[in-house]
Amino acid sequence: MAGLTGRSGASVAMLTAAALLAGCMVGPDYQAPKAPAVDHLTNAPHPALTVASDTVGGAPQHFANGADVSGEWWGLFHSPEITARVTEALRANPTLLAAQATLKEARENQRAAFGSLFPSVSGGASAAREQVSLAAFGFPGGGSAEFSLYSGTINVAYTLDVFGGIRRQVESLGAQADYQQAELEAAYLSLTANLVTALLTEAALAAEIDATRDVIRVYSDELDLIRKRFELGAVSRSDVLQQQTSLASQTATLPPLLKAQEQTRDQIATYLGLLPGQYDKPTVSLAAITLPGDLPVSLSSQIVAQRPDVQAYAALLHAATANVGVALANMLPQFNLSGSYGVEGITPAQIFTPSGVIWSIASAIAQPIFQGGALLARKRAAVAAMQAAAAQYSGTVNVAFQNVADALVALSRDAETLQAELAADQAASENLAVAKSQYELGATPYLVVLQAQQSYRNTHLQLVIAEAARFTDTVALFAALGGGWWQRHDVAPEVAKCCGVMP
Repeated sequence: MAGLTGRSGASVAMLTAAALLAGCMVGPDYQAPKAPAVDHLTNAPHPALTVASDTVGGAPQHFANGADVSGEWWGLFHSPEITARVTEALRANPTLLAAQATLKEARENQRAAFGSLFPSVSGGASAAREQVSLAAFGFPGGGSAEFSLYSGTINVAYTLDVFGGIRRQVESLGAQADYQQAELEAAYLSLTANLVTALLTEAALAAEIDATRDVIRVYSDELDLIRKRFELGAVSRSDVLQQQTSLASQTATLPPLLKAQEQTRDQIATYLGLLPGQYDKPTVSLAAITLPGDLPVSLSSQIVAQRPDVQAYAALLHAATANVGVALANMLPQFNLSGSYGVEGITPAQIFTPSGVIWSIASAIAQPIFQGGALLARKRAAVAAMQAAAAQYSGTVNVAFQNVADALVALSRDAETLQAELAADQAASENLAVAKSQYELGATPYLVVLQAQQSYRNTHLQLVIAEAARFTDTVALFAALGGGWWQRHDVAPEVAKCCGVMP
């Protein structure tokens, strides 16, 4: 009895010491990095309003500093076709579905690790029929005896998290789940931005194809006219050949545009979770899309909180910081308690009597002494991983600010480009009309007409490209600002709060 009391006293003392140390967690505590303290996003101040042009995509756009990003920003283009395509993609895109499943896996792994903070309890029961030799008990020649043995036990084991190694592991897995949450939002943003950009690209290619066909038709009509004049002896054979060459060259520019359009439609089908042959929706018209007039420009602190990629690397830094604590705890003593309580008897009735009760209680402590430097190396590796994660986070923040700055510059400069391209297109059109008129009067050679035709063709296509750029630049800004994921109804409030994007 004295021995039992001593063992029980040691266990109680160990448990008391563990309780006193329960709040201790070795290793550094994670502190979310502060956002860069900058008061401007671009090298030179960007204008509050872009210049306007009287053409498709030429409306002026106003920058609203500090304004929030809509969770369904694609609706600002006021295109039912774009909204319908995005809705379909969010429902069926395999990449998005995979990201959702991966997030669920990470959350369940975190819950599984959390269970290690509690005692593990298991129970068992058995019934056996045995035969033993009586000679083993000092009865030579005594034969053997048969009996039944019934037992039932409950076993309890508990690892005391004295230095917080288990809690740091749970913290690390929680941060990894936060990383997968940010990756899901990044996949959501990438899908919507890429899909809308692809739809706008298809619309721009359709406009370029229409413009090219118009030019081909004009060149063909001009060739017919020159042939008739050649038959009348009014022009030379050289004029006919020059126009044939121009028509053939212009016709050769059409197949690459058609190829690009078809490949863009294949990409759209993939975003929608379809095979290329299954996508049969009509092309969206660029002229039917409204260019958003008011554009949000987030503050620097908001950009860090809103960008899914920045939040993902912040979560990786958090996990790496917690892993340092795990590595340190593995170098320190490990405390374990175990116990069991049960009943045992040779008859079913006997196990319900006091004499059938069996129990045990034990405590253990283990301190690593020598493992060839493995634990110290793992700790140093964890510290290096934390330093690498901090550098990667810093680099991601820099890229995020670059993306916003690039989008703001593109919106302003491409508006100026559109204005210039519109003026060039109008001048080229007038120049072509004058060249044709002078040629018909015999005042200029046909080469002047050919040059005017080529100039008009080039400026007209550049105008279409500049019109499309205004729309894709707008998509780039919404994506650079995080896409408004915190405004969506399918994001849990606690997730948005943890990332600092909602009060």
